[in-house]
Amino acid sequence: MKYLILYLFCLLMVVIFNPVHAQISDSNRKWSIEECFKYAMEHNIEINTLLLKEQTSTQDLYTAIGSQFPNLFGSASQQFNNSKIETSANGNLENQLTSSGNYSFNSSIVLWNANYIKNNIKQRDLLRQSAGLSVQQSQNAITLLITQSYLAILLAKENLTYLSDLFATSEAKVKQGQQFYDAGSIPKNNLLQLQAQLAGDKYLLVQTQNTIRQNILTLKQILQLPTDTVFDVLTPTTIEIVTVAPSLQSVQKTAFEIFPEIKIGELEVAIATLDIAKAKAGFKPTLAANGALGTGYTSVISNSNFSKTSYFTQLDNNFYQRIGLNLSIPIFSNRINKTNLEKANIGFKQANFNLQNSQLVLVQEVEQAYLNFTNALQAYNAAKEQLSAVTETYRIVNEQFRLGGINSFDLLQQRNQYVQAVQSYTQAKYTAVLQQKIYDFYRGIPIQL
Repeated sequence: MKYLILYLFCLLMVVIFNPVHAQISDSNRKWSIEECFKYAMEHNIEINTLLLKEQTSTQDLYTAIGSQFPNLFGSASQQFNNSKIETSANGNLENQLTSSGNYSFNSSIVLWNANYIKNNIKQRDLLRQSAGLSVQQSQNAITLLITQSYLAILLAKENLTYLSDLFATSEAKVKQGQQFYDAGSIPKNNLLQLQAQLAGDKYLLVQTQNTIRQNILTLKQILQLPTDTVFDVLTPTTIEIVTVAPSLQSVQKTAFEIFPEIKIGELEVAIATLDIAKAKAGFKPTLAANGALGTGYTSVISNSNFSKTSYFTQLDNNFYQRIGLNLSIPIFSNRINKTNLEKANIGFKQANFNLQNSQLVLVQEVEQAYLNFTNALQAYNAAKEQLSAVTETYRIVNEQFRLGGINSFDLLQQRNQYVQAVQSYTQAKYTAVLQQKIYDFYRGIPIQL
């Protein structure tokens, strides 16, 4: 019995600490934005595909480096031949079976080809760097998408909080209105107005809950989480908004230094320059050295008229060594070399245009981010002042209604103004946070909440 109890206890511990159980528990927790970033960088299909391309370009670099060293190939062949031969003076023909083998090692190395190999190595290294920067470029794009979606969820959740409070207040107003109506203090239509407002608040509450679910689904899709994953975001305790935007010129300078788009464009120009150098090498001679070691044997298995030489003696007698130079001079290449050079020149011009376009786009993006941030700050400050004034007015009107000094129509009018002010403030707040984070991102500041 005690062994059975011990076994059950161990089994229970395994179930409790089983990794699957840990994953399920972990999926039920709320994710911070930093955890969303980390998960996306590790699991996003596009990023992982680009990482594989980077690994492929690294292998291409290794191949280019290896081409500057001698190669070495070994070969071995074994053949059997059966044929009829004349074996006697009377001209009789008999089958004769022979076997032969050849063994060799061959090696060659390019001694000079107008630096084609060295330029190819440099180009492959630049392509590897460009592939790595493409990974960073994709990571930046996904980071901004996650930030926008995450803040949309926080916005909807904050709307839900104040709408829930508003709904509770409306319920209290309906109860109070019912008491006034029962006491004969207000007419029936005033009570109906309060009830209609309660129904409207409930509708907004349901709409906001639906918005939260939709925004969470959007973020799950960006993160490429499995459908059955239970997912929610962590609401930060405080969200700070800076009041002054850094200068546009300083941010543009920083963006030029750290963003991969510019570096990719510069690498494309360097790669195109090496394409030209490689194309020009096609017009130049190529000098290569080659060498070989080899031997072979032949053995008559049946009907031999000659004495047999031993296998190892033949290998020694037939052993040969060869070394030589091979000079290849292009004379006429059906315009292939000229076409390659012209296409390389076109590619160089296109790479420069791409670089100029990347610089222009980045400048415009930073300028737009600066404008969006400054506009969002002004809207936030204005909405904050409006909310402060409307909140105080609404508080006074609520007190007047409680004392019976005003009717429900005046209360609902002021209440609608308060709701609009709260919505404007919340929207302005999260818009300012989003634009601030985007502008800071161009400054090289990691996004945190």
